[in-house]
Amino acid sequence: MAATLTLLKLPFLPQKPSNSQSKLRITSSKQYHLPNPNEESNPHHKIFIQTIDRLNSASIPLATLAFPFIFDSQDALAVNGELGLLEGRTAALIHPLVMGGLFFYTLWAGYLGWQWRRVRTVQDEINELKKEVKPIAVTPDGSSPAADLLPQSPVESKIKQLTEERKELVKGQYRDRHFNAGSILLAFGVLESVAGGFNTWFRTGKLFPGPHLYAGAAITVLWAAAAALVPPMQKGNDTARSLHIALNALNVLLFVSQIPTGFDIVLKVFEFTKWP
Repeated sequence: MAATLTLLKLPFLPQKPSNSQSKLRITSSKQYHLPNPNEESNPHHKIFIQTIDRLNSASIPLATLAFPFIFDSQDALAVNGELGLLEGRTAALIHPLVMGGLFFYTLWAGYLGWQWRRVRTVQDEINELKKEVKPIAVTPDGSSPAADLLPQSPVESKIKQLTEERKELVKGQYRDRHFNAGSILLAFGVLESVAGGFNTWFRTGKLFPGPHLYAGAAITVLWAAAAALVPPMQKGNDTARSLHIALNALNVLLFVSQIPTGFDIVLKVFEFTKWP
């Protein structure tokens, strides 16, 4: 049974013209018995009135704590500076600044990941080269007098070079550094992606579907998908590793595509907002 709850005209809620009503419709298979404030005989009347009085006297507007999507476009919270700093230029510029930093941090995380991959691939190269080294005859006691007299072959020289390179790469601890960088990127990236959408809502009362919004949503999804591949990667799954690299490469391309659209949005922020 559908029940309709009419939002009261509280002081802290955005008001509409007098000829319209703001309604929140709740639909369920169960029956909801809502107290009628106009019925003095209703046993819940007193509790209902006390609750409304407490909401009206709240020091923090509860409307600012509600999710914007429960209102329609005419109920937008961001009107006439009701949200203060959240509608100002300072809050609007946080998103482009943070995302700009995360773009360069993405490149850094990619470099760390490539270096960690190099640690593994160098070892594979060494193992393949060792198969090409010809065995040297040894005496029954295990010594090889001729080994010291023979010049080092090109294959052995390459093995020595790669071994030294791998030792230096291992000292860089790229595995742990890449994992930490990816975790930070995932956490702050998802947080700021969502915060950017909310900031647009706070300032304008709506979102603007377009290349910037679509690319931002795709980047957020790719962050999550790439992170989900970490467990199989840790078990040595090469397919997961290749897919992880491909997703992050696509992520970087999408990030680059957002630079011109993001710059246009920043110009509009300076045009339509004021400090702070």
